[in-house]
Amino acid sequence: MIQINENYLKLQASYLFADIAKRIQAFQEANPDMPIIKLGIGDVTKPLPQACIEAMHKAVDEMGEESSFHGYGPEQGYAFLRETIAKHDFQARGAEISADEIFISDGAKCDTGNIQEILATDISIAIPDPVYPVYRDTNVMAGRTGEFKDGRFEGITYLESTADNNFIPEIPEKAVDLIYLCFPNNPTGATITKAELQKWVDYAREHKALILFDAAYEAFIQDPELPRSIYEIPGAKEVAIEFRSFSKTAGFTGTRCAFTVVPKECMGYDSSGKAHSLHALWNRRHSTKFNGVAYPVQRAAEAVYSKQGQAETQERIAYYLENARLVREAMAEQGFECVGGENSPYIWIRGNMDSWEFFDLLLNKAGVVCTPGAGFGQCGEGYIRISAFNSRENVVEAMKRFREALA
Repeated sequence: MIQINENYLKLQASYLFADIAKRIQAFQEANPDMPIIKLGIGDVTKPLPQACIEAMHKAVDEMGEESSFHGYGPEQGYAFLRETIAKHDFQARGAEISADEIFISDGAKCDTGNIQEILATDISIAIPDPVYPVYRDTNVMAGRTGEFKDGRFEGITYLESTADNNFIPEIPEKAVDLIYLCFPNNPTGATITKAELQKWVDYAREHKALILFDAAYEAFIQDPELPRSIYEIPGAKEVAIEFRSFSKTAGFTGTRCAFTVVPKECMGYDSSGKAHSLHALWNRRHSTKFNGVAYPVQRAAEAVYSKQGQAETQERIAYYLENARLVREAMAEQGFECVGGENSPYIWIRGNMDSWEFFDLLLNKAGVVCTPGAGFGQCGEGYIRISAFNSRENVVEAMKRFREALA
């Protein structure tokens, strides 16, 4: 008899987006002539930078010639991309990350979920609330949690991120082994200072813990004082793994390219307390279960760092941040408190009402779709998330409708 992994049975059905879809359908049936504007999803709308398109076309042409054809590439990624990333994203900011500490992949979502495979199943974990669900659910699948009770999983230390702490979670009072952090944050859009991040690094070093730092939105940081990598913090290379993505930075959501940084100094420990290289373990896992990102895609990613690519990428980021500014202003005009949207593409809005009530208000009175904050955790109740990833025309129209709905 084949048996299943019963930890999967603990997972809660994803009612959030099913409920959203049902409510949208009902609205469309009742208002067939009113087009809906969706500002809930975190998917980009601007096309790939021209520099990336040109590089990809050239790489595809290379694949058509015997002399320049590429078969299996290195699972860790081609040296040309890893070296470019190390120089531009880390060394230029004073973080001594080498090319061979960078692993190219097809997505930060995949890596943040897969990384827990190299860790023991009985470790203690700390996860923010509200949270990107992948962090939580992959640990449930692995058997690191108890049952789901009263809206939370037993066995998880929840790091509450609220207005009272400026959406920067407090250091846990007890020791934990694995810590998930995401800045700029999804869903709140909050950012973290170097001083605040140093506290987490110091805590991890003291307790021999590991920080999984999701920096998928770092390109949206405009404040030069804010860290764009955890490796700008002294001591972080000993206790942190960082995840990055080209999805929101350069529009690669459908093209798929990302990378994970695992410093060689970063250690995990066996049951006897002996230290082992997490870099070596991840390299083994990566090589065993992944065949690498396509050569043309990696050439396109490399082009992001060219002079033309940087200019075109920054133009897109500025476009989305202007969308975010328009949303923030419209919400503030109506008296709603907001966070995010200045160094992040997400705006986290307090509605002074139930999350779903706020969702229904926007949908039924303005034909605008957002994401109810309660779908991200208990601390998201009373909030909605609005994404800046849409056309300027749609954002302007959505905010116009919102003002009219509350007039």
